[in-house]
Amino acid sequence: MTDLCSPTFAELATSLGFSCEEAGGLVEVRNPSALENWTLPVLEVTVVFGVVLALVLAVVRLRRHGDPTNLVLWFGATAYLFLIEPPLYFPAAFGIEEHVDTMFAHNVFTVEFLWGRLPLYIVAIYPLMATLAFEIVRMLGVFRRYGVLVGAVCVGFVHHAFYEIFDHLGPQLRWWHWSVTNPVNQPMFDAVPLPSVVVFAALWPMSLALCVQFFVGRHVDRGRHFSGLELVWRTVVIGLLASLGTFVLPLPATVLGMGSTTVRGVLYAVELVVVTLVASVVLVRRWVRLRRGEPDVPPYTNRFVQAYSVVYLCVMAFLWAAALPDFLRAVDGVTSTGDPVGNLWYTLACFVVALLCVAATFTAHRRGGEPGDRSPAHERDAAHAG
Repeated sequence: MTDLCSPTFAELATSLGFSCEEAGGLVEVRNPSALENWTLPVLEVTVVFGVVLALVLAVVRLRRHGDPTNLVLWFGATAYLFLIEPPLYFPAAFGIEEHVDTMFAHNVFTVEFLWGRLPLYIVAIYPLMATLAFEIVRMLGVFRRYGVLVGAVCVGFVHHAFYEIFDHLGPQLRWWHWSVTNPVNQPMFDAVPLPSVVVFAALWPMSLALCVQFFVGRHVDRGRHFSGLELVWRTVVIGLLASLGTFVLPLPATVLGMGSTTVRGVLYAVELVVVTLVASVVLVRRWVRLRRGEPDVPPYTNRFVQAYSVVYLCVMAFLWAAALPDFLRAVDGVTSTGDPVGNLWYTLACFVVALLCVAATFTAHRRGGEPGDRSPAHERDAAHAG
């Protein structure tokens, strides 16, 4: 694959501590103790273990309650990953090198795919983060009360909070490096491109959630059952349309800001502010209503998501604490080892939002049964009995 090792990727790989020419094959397994630093296997274990549990419990929920929403979300996010990421890794192979240069390079982790381009944890983080965000919003009854679009906006907002905690830490700990000279990555928000902060942290999960709820979730809420074939084609369509949505949603910034980095940055920020304002109002209103004992939707709780959200936030807090000494000694946004640092204040705000969202699922008071003990099938049967 040396013929596909672009100069930009080779430079980024060197800065991360590995050689582009020597990076594995289609699949490669490395010694976890020989990685760039100890934080890489910690991150890897946290994400991969979480996504495996999410998949297992999604299958269990389908078998026990006839609810395939979590399973479709899991595979829809994975399908999205394999549609979006490979062209970013190999622009020359896809014939887009004249328009899109290498945007970033991941470091090499224990399990690697595609000649050092795609770590296993990246494959895992898409469905894991999507599951955490989607289910938090679902537990608060947003989809049932406000519909598909508003629910999707809330998923984008919650995902953004969880993801940016990770996104602002990665470059400092050499989990990946961005190509800061690539115009597509401009403007930069400290160590993170603003397009990543908006598009990959908020708009893609919003697009995915909208498609999942539109094609599957809302029908399941009404008691509908799907055949295996129906779920397969709907999942494929979800992956395709979610990818298209990631292109469409940021169009105001990408088109109107084509000639100006400043204009593009402002428009990206405006889109994020709109998502934040809508989601904040809706999520607070839902929590207040449930706390008052006024549930207007059937109760639902995902214990795994509640527990693993806490695990994820604790691990991220630990990794941030470990990185904090070098962060505080950084000069002009760069550590003594030459690694860029993220924005601490923005990360703290995201921690607060993520913690409040998780706490809302624990503290929202519901009447009429133990949360989580009712499935769409149970609701349908109860309606027929009435």
